[in-house]
Amino acid sequence: MQHNKVLILDFGSQYTQLIARRVRELNIYCEIHPFNKIPADSESFKAVILSGSPNSVRGEDVLHPDLSQIRGKKPMLAVCYGAQYLAHFSGGEVAESNTREYGRANLSFVKQDEDFFTGISKGSQVWMSHSDTIKQLPTHGVLLASTHDVENAAFRIEGETTYAIQFHPEVYHSTDGKQLLENFLVHIAHVEQDWTPDSFVEETVSDLKTQLENDKVVLGLSGGVDSSVAAILLHKAIGKNLYCIFVNNGLLRKNEYESVLKQYEGMGLNVKGVDASARFLDALEGVSDPEKKRKAIGRVFIEVFDDEAHLIEDVKWLAQGTIYPDVIESVSATGGPSATIKSHHNVGGLPDFMKLKIVEPLKALFKDEVRRVGASMGMDASILGRHPFPGPGLAIRILGDLTREKVRILQEVDAIFINNLKSWNLYDSVWQAGAILLPVNSVGVMGDERTYEKCVALRAVESTDGMTADWVNLPYEFLQKTSNEIINKVKGVNRVVYDISSKPPATIEWE
Repeated sequence: MQHNKVLILDFGSQYTQLIARRVRELNIYCEIHPFNKIPADSESFKAVILSGSPNSVRGEDVLHPDLSQIRGKKPMLAVCYGAQYLAHFSGGEVAESNTREYGRANLSFVKQDEDFFTGISKGSQVWMSHSDTIKQLPTHGVLLASTHDVENAAFRIEGETTYAIQFHPEVYHSTDGKQLLENFLVHIAHVEQDWTPDSFVEETVSDLKTQLENDKVVLGLSGGVDSSVAAILLHKAIGKNLYCIFVNNGLLRKNEYESVLKQYEGMGLNVKGVDASARFLDALEGVSDPEKKRKAIGRVFIEVFDDEAHLIEDVKWLAQGTIYPDVIESVSATGGPSATIKSHHNVGGLPDFMKLKIVEPLKALFKDEVRRVGASMGMDASILGRHPFPGPGLAIRILGDLTREKVRILQEVDAIFINNLKSWNLYDSVWQAGAILLPVNSVGVMGDERTYEKCVALRAVESTDGMTADWVNLPYEFLQKTSNEIINKVKGVNRVVYDISSKPPATIEWE
């Protein structure tokens, strides 16, 4: 089935992915492309959204898209920088704002009988984030809405299906933002709402059958959401021709290797467990630099995985659980304006000797969509609700050099923390949680003896995508019980602290 697609042109805004997620929530398929790499098949897109940008239309580094195939020919919504771009280069005026317009504002004027503002009234809260402002509307511009400080908060262009706003409808703080996007996409652009988890499963399984035919596919399972959902989709398409490998790197949570294998058994997958923990831990012995740890783990994983893949005769494909944010980052790094903080291990970086074709069934989905697709296939909620867990595992939660004894200590601490979150019904309200073993000893007293033992930090955060995160205000009683249990039961630990840093400026993991 050919979906009505929406094209989002990325000018480098931190919110571009959020626009896409909001559009997808309306059951409408959309794709993000860099502003200077408009797809050749732009005919297949039914509407276009221009994102915001950290750049200024008045600066020397102005971002100039070629909109000749879009403007006036397709319904277009220009957000923030996009709105200023339309004004500045179409007979209007953009100037530096006297007051930096950031944060909450309320609509003080809304033009009556406009489809764009159906169901949105004066007083509605919107979110501003710009230092320039539109002083004069472009030629044929019609004012649609204002705030107290921003007169030209929204406008349309007469004779075109072109709309522009100087606020961000995609962020949570714009209370009617979803309604505004629905008004534009559904009621003005007439885009059909046919992008659902069920339709995705049906189409993807059909496409995989055509793509893979009778070929054998190998997939590295991690126990996480993405690789598990990818495995079930592939299993539906090719059954026993899917060979799953679950590698124990010795850095998983306590008893996780055995419990995850058991879970996979119940899903009917063809899974082989490979306990290579000794091989990983030997390679990491005494390594303390975080980047060297990552590289050592990556190198050994590829060696182990490649050894196992070679045992499968005539394997043609390597399946990966790559999801859409990974793909966007990779495109942006080479051609778009968004700055990429780090390269992602799922995209590229494979050694030359793994001469396999790549299949990525989830590469069109965001994380929340992956979970919905898994649920629509009847997957176990305990797998779909699992917290994210770093690829290098506990290695990057042991600060400083790594030993088997430190891994044992951290596994015990982590097990107590996670099990208590579950027994207190807190696990599902936390996005990610874990314990960190610190490279410091501190003095303690146990009985009549002085001790000089390890300190551990507990970390629990709330987030939607990991790009930003806030620490969770766990109950004092919970922290008190968990701290006591850790110190009493885990030999080698005499102090527990709780990390109350948000991201930014801190990161979720410590290494």
